[in-house]
Amino acid sequence: MANYRRNFNNEPDRILARQNTSDQPEGLMEFVGHNFTDAPRNDIKKWLKFGHLMINGVVTKQFNAPVEPGQWVELNLTRPFVVFRNPRMQMVYEDDDIIVVNKGYGLLSVGTGNQKKEETAYNILKEYVKDVDPRQKIFVVHRLDRATSGLMMFAKSPEAQEGMQHNWNNMVLERRYVAVLEGIVRDDEGVIQSYLGETSRYEVYSSAEPGEGLRRATTRYKVLARGHGYSLVEFSLDTGRKNQIRVHAKELGHPIVGDRKYGAKASPINRLALHARTLRFAHPISHRDMRFETPVPTRFLKMVGGMKLSK
Repeated sequence: MANYRRNFNNEPDRILARQNTSDQPEGLMEFVGHNFTDAPRNDIKKWLKFGHLMINGVVTKQFNAPVEPGQWVELNLTRPFVVFRNPRMQMVYEDDDIIVVNKGYGLLSVGTGNQKKEETAYNILKEYVKDVDPRQKIFVVHRLDRATSGLMMFAKSPEAQEGMQHNWNNMVLERRYVAVLEGIVRDDEGVIQSYLGETSRYEVYSSAEPGEGLRRATTRYKVLARGHGYSLVEFSLDTGRKNQIRVHAKELGHPIVGDRKYGAKASPINRLALHARTLRFAHPISHRDMRFETPVPTRFLKMVGGMKLSK
């Protein structure tokens, strides 16, 4: 099987793919020699050294890396595979339709329009997909606040974007955040419900009663740990309103550490202590159940005593 992608010169890459159809693993170098070409071993070594080989979508340079039964190996005969690398964001998952990343705090999801060349998650990924194929585009599905780290998804086609956005509540099956709150939260778990609105200064506020321009918001929480005057809390969202967790944490009487906009007294780790930990959704094209989870940030754990948590 051969696949074709466009390179920098807009010429097609020649990519060969073979599956390990045996019931035994085989070292990568030997697998390539047996299944792709009768090229000299020196050529295979160069392909390994410079990143021309992938096992199940992951560039692999280790000559004896096992190719397990059922796994696919791809060989790019034209150039090394383009590998995503960025100090402010990590690639979690990619296929032909979507990309899931772990966004660092302080990085905008999309541009604000104030600058032409802002570094944003969107712009970083746009450059990456164009390096792979100049015709490829990227599409925004949802956003995280600049100060919030964690999982977010982008689409690689209008169809995937529309599939998520037009049926968001049914497609998104689970969203969990973890935050460090000021003070000791008394109850182990609970539900916060209110109506959220926004002032002319773009500050979201909470009301117990419905009203014009207000939207109902429901946040569930569970305390994971307490210590040193802080509470590590997991939040899950029934609704996805702007600044919902931040406002509801304030309403709980325990604002998120570092969130001076919503009542925090201090910022001991010099960031908003809010992280999008879990994202589960139905794939917009294949409808497969997709679930991703990142670890609780180490600095969050240290604030409450440094313990390790199970998933």
